[in-house]
Amino acid sequence: MSRRFFGTDGIRGRTNTAPMTAEMAMRVGMAAGRHFMRGNHRHRVVIGKDTRLSGYMIENALVAGFTSVGMDVVQFGPIPTPAVAMLAESMRADLGVMISASHNPYFDNGIKLFGPDGYKLSDADEMKIEALIENGDIPLAEPANIGRARRIEDGRGRYIHFVKSTFPAHLRLDGLKVALDCANGAAYNTAPTTFWELGAELVPIGVTPNGININQDCGSTAPQLLQETVVASGADIGIALDGDADRLIVVDESGAIVDGDQIMALIGTSWAARGTLRGGGVVATVMSNLGLERLLGDKGIPLVRTKVGDRYVLEAMRQGGYNVGGEQSGHMILSDYATTGDGTIAALQVLAALVESGRPASELLRQFEPVPQLLKNVRFAGGKPLEAESVKAVIAQAEKELEGIGRLVIRPSGTEPVIRVMAEGDDGEQVKRVVDRICDAVAGAAAVNA
Repeated sequence: MSRRFFGTDGIRGRTNTAPMTAEMAMRVGMAAGRHFMRGNHRHRVVIGKDTRLSGYMIENALVAGFTSVGMDVVQFGPIPTPAVAMLAESMRADLGVMISASHNPYFDNGIKLFGPDGYKLSDADEMKIEALIENGDIPLAEPANIGRARRIEDGRGRYIHFVKSTFPAHLRLDGLKVALDCANGAAYNTAPTTFWELGAELVPIGVTPNGININQDCGSTAPQLLQETVVASGADIGIALDGDADRLIVVDESGAIVDGDQIMALIGTSWAARGTLRGGGVVATVMSNLGLERLLGDKGIPLVRTKVGDRYVLEAMRQGGYNVGGEQSGHMILSDYATTGDGTIAALQVLAALVESGRPASELLRQFEPVPQLLKNVRFAGGKPLEAESVKAVIAQAEKELEGIGRLVIRPSGTEPVIRVMAEGDDGEQVKRVVDRICDAVAGAAAVNA
């Protein structure tokens, strides 16, 4: 049975358009609250959000839903996604909720749910909540048992204290100039405070949210402003988070972008060298560069690949006992410290390595030479173009060409009618030819089915 509302990272969509409406948010609160009312204790949910204007509407609707079934609500206001996961566990809550559409524009929003252990919900839990949303007659609490709501103002402070505890106690950031882009999002207060308290000289950008400027020409998905700021200010390094601060992209002192693959390479190899890499390997998705796999392999560290999505990375990490994983896009999961991706914690690991090495970021963070990689998207109107015999034949030929010298990853998008075609290999021109041939075949098959 396919899921109707939940995607790979909660429920997400354009605000005031189904499913991201106030009515749906209230229904989610009722269904999730009822599903997690287990045992005889007083039940509690913690709610955080990013800085989107629609967060007020979604939050109030969720509060109404949760309290209507008898669950108490603790509201933190704007706070990073990983903070919600951490606080759900530390406050012994039955459920954690983050209201965010991550790196999407302000007009989108989303609802992410975390269980009492701080981990994102399993597919089974999401399916049961969906069933209640769609079909269930959700029992409401008796009048005397309706939940209460309260706002806690020190949620940010609790998270800052926790994040700082992950930074090596013998190190400081004194003398380090850091350009920090918080995407006008959830970490606009927590990240600058964290780095400042550890001694860094900050050049902050993206720290003046107004409800509609989240991720707008800033943050990890639009790092151009950070690149310019690093060079213009003479910063030693640039750190870019996304709207809910679970993603990290770094810019070195020359203004060059450092993606998640290089960050995983740095953390994975440094942890292996000091004997703290658990599971014996690193977990990444099928999109991570072949250069990362080769570097780790040369050091005897296997790279375990998963489907695209940080939830699949985390599942593989938990199953195999790994403590380092992530995505090329910048989601970094360091399970020694967090139950979900945390851009600030990952950034602190990078800064610690920078301080200890005494080397410039451009040297330290160039762990491997990326293999030429090309990704193109083909939009289609209907049908299943990947099942066409003509497309299968072209793909088979491409796989034969790249065997032993490259990789091919072809997958349908999980959120839109798009086929994503990615190839990589030592010969950039060959990679381009392969991708173009497959895209042409997919487009041709799609046209036939249109």
